[in-house]
Amino acid sequence: MRLLEGVHLRIKDVDFVRQVIVVRDGKGGKDRVVNAAARARCPLRLQLQEARRVWFSDHERQQAGVYLPNALAAKYKRAAESWAWFWLFPAATLSQDPRSSITAMHRHHIHEKRLQRDLHAAVRASGIAKPATVHTLRHSFATHLLQAGTDIRTVQQLLGHADVSTTMIYTPCCARPPLARPARSSA
Repeated sequence: MRLLEGVHLRIKDVDFVRQVIVVRDGKGGKDRVVNAAARARCPLRLQLQEARRVWFSDHERQQAGVYLPNALAAKYKRAAESWAWFWLFPAATLSQDPRSSITAMHRHHIHEKRLQRDLHAAVRASGIAKPATVHTLRHSFATHLLQAGTDIRTVQQLLGHADVSTTMIYTPCCARPPLARPARSSA
């Protein structure tokens, strides 16, 4: 997933039965389904428990709920307060949405800078000398799939690329088709 796709996940987007995560409103406004890796399921369940604790605490204090996109708040009056629409990665504090004229305080998702800082701290703590970002993880995921023989179109779909040429960036240099060289003039 892209950075913002990850922090924007809601509880309803994680499906343990089908073992998938639904990425909603990704780049280009498109939705897609990605596999929930077996290794990620236990940490995801722990994160769900933590999110549930925060949701329950907000619910008990009768907080306004979470931000809902577009006209969903008008269409589904109580959805902002429901467990299904709660953030998988909620922010630690309540805040007012600067895009809204309503003064109600809502729970938002964690800020992308928080995720980036946490990843940098984990990289430092692990002793890895190379710099790494969330996009590095995305790039590594795609590269490993391609090296394992996964079809380029499948990787394209998983990454949410509109054009396969974007996905080709992730192919190892040795697997890329050679570029045609311009003919040399004899002059």
